Amino acid sequence: QVQLVESGGGLVQAGGSLRLSCAASENINNFGAMSWFRQAPGKQREWVAGVSRTGPPNYAGSVKGRFTISGDVAENTVYLQMSSLKPEDTAVYYCHTNHDGTDYWGQGTQVTVSS
Repeated sequence: QVQLVESGGGLVQAGGSLRLSCAASENINNFGAMSWFRQAPGKQREWVAGVSRTGPPNYAGSVKGRFTISGDVAENTVYLQMSSLKPEDTAVYYCHTNHDGTDYWGQGTQVTVSS
C-alpha cells in the first residue's frame, strides 16, 4: 500500500511562490511516474505536471514556464515549485502515482492565491 502525503499549501498573493511536497512511503524510483493534479471548486480534477524515470518533465499549458516538478530520491519526495501564481491557480493540489496497476492519491493540500 503506497501512501502519499502532500504539504506546503497555503495562502499567497498573486505573483508569489509556493513549494508543494509529496512524501511517498517508499522509494519513488519504484514508480514509473508521479504527477500533480489540482481541483478547483466546482471543477473537475485536472493534471498539472508529471515526472518519470525516463524523459523530461511535462506540464499543462496553463502552468508551463511557471511551475517546476522535481523529485528527490533520497527523500522519497516529489516537489512542485510554483511561481508567478495567479488567482486561477487556487485549488486543492493532489499528488498521484500508479503502481502495479493501482492509482494512489494523497489527501491534497489547499493553495489559495489572492488577487
